[in-house]
Amino acid sequence: MKRMISARDARMLLYFACTSKKNQEKTEETKKKEEESKVKSVPQVSSALFFQYNTQLGPPYHILVDTNFVNFSIQNKLDIFQGMMDCLYAKCVPYITDCVMAELEKLGSKFKVAQRIVKDPRFERLPCMHSGTYADDCIVNRATQHRCYIVATCDRDLKRRIRKIPGVPIMYVSQHKYTIERMPDAYGAMVCRLVKTYYDIAIAIVNSVKES
Repeated sequence: MKRMISARDARMLLYFACTSKKNQEKTEETKKKEEESKVKSVPQVSSALFFQYNTQLGPPYHILVDTNFVNFSIQNKLDIFQGMMDCLYAKCVPYITDCVMAELEKLGSKFKVAQRIVKDPRFERLPCMHSGTYADDCIVNRATQHRCYIVATCDRDLKRRIRKIPGVPIMYVSQHKYTIERMPDAYGAMVCRLVKTYYDIAIAIVNSVKES
């Protein structure tokens, strides 16, 4: 009779250890080859951005309006056009997409005032090519493709999604007025500089009048 080597034999344990090491080395090599062969895609950065600053933003401001922004403006008795100008101190052009219009029409007769406001000729209409009437995805896609927009919304989920897009400010209703979030500091500094120059000119005129 032939004798069987037991599984606990030192020679068998050494053999299993060597084969497992070889298998591990093979798997590591195959993983490295797979990673090297993969094509790494890097998302293209928008040409409008200078680091985190959006150079395409500037008066007149183009503002994408969401459904609930119109409803919140009505609740707070805010005039959309005047409120935007008071917030940004410049001409503002509000834009409404077809899907936002469809959402307002779906809400029914309770929101007739909002539908009437949106049909104002001062609102620019943007046609939608996608299927369905879900406005959030449409607004996010437009904001990522064209960085010239400010997104006006009071929706928390949409604001969270817009914050992930660099260089896109958000306008919302707070304390019965419009507030802007993530506006580039460059424009704030420019406005302060202009105010300072006008103030200096006014003081110079007053002093010259006093002297004369």
